[in-house]
Amino acid sequence: MNLSPAPQGPASLRLASARGRWTLLATVLGSSVVLLGSTVTNVALPRIGDDLDAGLAVLQWTVNGYMLTLAGLILVGGSLGDRFGRRRIFVIGTVWFALSSLLCGLAPDTGTLIAARALQGVGGALLTPGSLAIIEASFHPDDRPRAIGLWSGFGGIGAALGPFLGGWLVDGPGWRWTFLLSILPALVCVPVALRHVPESVGTPPQDAVGTGGAGTRRGLGFDVPGAVLGALALALGTYALTEARDGGPVAMAAAAGALVAGAAFLRVERRSGDPMMPPAIFSSRQFTAVNLITLCVYAGTGGYFFLTALQLQIVVGYSALATGAAMLPNTVLMLLFSSRSGTLAQRLGPRTPLTVGPLVCGAGMLMMLRAGPGASYLRDVLPAQLVMGAGMVVMVAPLTVTLLSSVDASNAGLASGINNAAARAAGLVSVAALPLLVGMGPTAYRSDTAFDAAFSRAMPLCAGLLAVGASVAFGTLRRTAAAARPPHARAHGWLMEPPLVSRFSRHQAVE
Repeated sequence: MNLSPAPQGPASLRLASARGRWTLLATVLGSSVVLLGSTVTNVALPRIGDDLDAGLAVLQWTVNGYMLTLAGLILVGGSLGDRFGRRRIFVIGTVWFALSSLLCGLAPDTGTLIAARALQGVGGALLTPGSLAIIEASFHPDDRPRAIGLWSGFGGIGAALGPFLGGWLVDGPGWRWTFLLSILPALVCVPVALRHVPESVGTPPQDAVGTGGAGTRRGLGFDVPGAVLGALALALGTYALTEARDGGPVAMAAAAGALVAGAAFLRVERRSGDPMMPPAIFSSRQFTAVNLITLCVYAGTGGYFFLTALQLQIVVGYSALATGAAMLPNTVLMLLFSSRSGTLAQRLGPRTPLTVGPLVCGAGMLMMLRAGPGASYLRDVLPAQLVMGAGMVVMVAPLTVTLLSSVDASNAGLASGINNAAARAAGLVSVAALPLLVGMGPTAYRSDTAFDAAFSRAMPLCAGLLAVGASVAFGTLRRTAAAARPPHARAHGWLMEPPLVSRFSRHQAVE
């Protein structure tokens, strides 16, 4: 496999050229395989549990094993791409993701499946940051906004179809094919990227070079202790929450270890000359507020989507395919209207959409309480999905616009990476903690009565998290419109998670 740089001038690709179209295709395919890894799995969980005779904790780890390594290593993946070449790390991540997807599909037992899902997350952390960074580094500034829009739109279609395709595969050839589904686009992506995508590396901003000191970046270095401690804190905290019901002293020790690792992480970041998460960036009040809102919003929505896919199958009685189809209206609304919502946020300011959006989402979650035994799709499920989708439309793109307007342009990539990691970590903790908080036992998903009761307790908690996020937005964000960003740094209305942009605002092509 030839990973040597392909010759190409800096930011010179045009969409009208064949190479420009091939480059766009590679980035779309790469981001799509990661989205498929996130969206197709939930509808397969009941079948996985039945086939492998697994308890609820295994289903949680099937989701969280992937999210844990993705959240813990995504900033590292971006740094690797900036230093060693975005195309090189993108290709390695894509191959890694395909091989781990194959292992997921062939897993003979739950331990192998969870380990393979964690490996999938590592691949996703390697290729995800490079997907958008390649577009930013490669396309001519005149074509870059349209390239980002096309990348977002085509990737959004893949995300919208994920639950539907997953349901079709679960009801057809079986749940293992929901993992094998990612292999084909990955196999197409690799040769296209190697042949057509130009290589690029990051160039640190002028004011970051040689400054040193705690909380600042000296260049393209690696904060290895920070990365290890951050991932360890997430892993131990997730284990403690997932196993708290039956883990006893081991779970308590894991919780204590998570607190120690978290405190050590903060200490290392304050003292490091090249920190992964520089404390100085949180001196922006708006940046801090946006990340608090992100934690609340994605914790609530992460728990909602995890439990709703199970509720529709276990309690309402839908097939996996019907469950995927039932959740399509939410993502279709996001796909159609998110970019307009981002533009509206730039005109009106962040407070209104980030207060109203979470509250509307919370209302949709509470409406899902009607989706019990014998529920009607048109009367009970569809209205909740439409309200939930409307809230996501109002909320997601403005969240990204506000994030990028809260920091200097030279820190846009860093801010985006931190926010993306926060969103994924929030969903991770939510999936681990909600079953514990609502008293969902290890076999609850095998009983429609027990699961429905737990779901009824969980939805108000999820809606409450969204309400907290709305309160933070109302109390901390300004009313005025956000300052316009350069075209390459604008939000693009991604469906379920904030986008990642390059760590640095300038790029250097490798000749």
